[in-house]
Amino acid sequence: QVQLVESGGGLVQAGDSLRLSCVASGRTFNDYAMGWFRQAPGKEREFVAAISRRGITKSYQDSVKGRFTISRDTAKNTVYLQMNSLKPEDTAVYYCAAESRTDYCSGAGCYDIWGQGTQVTVSS
Repeated sequence: QVQLVESGGGLVQAGDSLRLSCVASGRTFNDYAMGWFRQAPGKEREFVAAISRRGITKSYQDSVKGRFTISRDTAKNTVYLQMNSLKPEDTAVYYCAAESRTDYCSGAGCYDIWGQGTQVTVSS
């Protein structure tokens, strides 16, 4: 199965941008639907964005629509999360996830492969 490694997190100020990357290795990248989730301290893990195997279908949590963009690069086996206009409430550990049973999924229950997470902290 595929292994996932996230990077790109950090400490930024409100209004700044970050781009998270998730590199997949071990199997054919196009076999997997991909998603980004996040978990803030004391809260449950929540959906952020998802993208289908071929990158045709995308969806976002309402709070990030218009600010975040998910994309994938097959040549680099990488899925990205471009985050603009960051807010303090975006502070969380961000996780990349993959699943091979469907073309696309926006629920955490679909995903069976997870990365280790990358911390994003947005100061006000």
